[in-house]
Amino acid sequence: MRVTKKTKNLTILSMCTALAMILSFVESFVPVPLPGIKLGLANTVTLFLLYTLGPISAVGVATVRIFLSTLLFGAFPTALIYSLSGFVLSFLVMLLAKWVLPFGKVGVSVLGAVFHNLGQVIAACFVMGTPSLVLYFIPLLVSGTVAGVIVGILGGIVISKSEKIIKK
Repeated sequence: MRVTKKTKNLTILSMCTALAMILSFVESFVPVPLPGIKLGLANTVTLFLLYTLGPISAVGVATVRIFLSTLLFGAFPTALIYSLSGFVLSFLVMLLAKWVLPFGKVGVSVLGAVFHNLGQVIAACFVMGTPSLVLYFIPLLVSGTVAGVIVGILGGIVISKSEKIIKK
């Protein structure tokens, strides 16, 4: 039986969605020093898809993951607002960094992590009506940079190891 490219891509996207959900769930058990700080391991899947199947696939899987994760593990709808705000800003910056600016995978990941945090802080300022929350971005900038480096390295490894499978 011959597998079509459409079937193969749907299978990859389904597995990526499941993996992103698992990573989000596992990460919810990791203790963090401050609220809002996460490694963002599920973003490895977003980075992988951005570089292999393209931005539409990455947006689709990330959006499904965000909705399902906030329904299952988060404080819906507040967590949804923060997650989507962070994702939209970070993904636009990641696209810009990948296609316009000379950034590699780690650089794209770091920018994505930092701008995800910025998007969430901006959303929190509006939701809570407290502009001083923008000061919370300072520790998130540090944690986002570290997390972005880790996710970028992991994503780069996964991308290089899976290129043969994806291109077949």
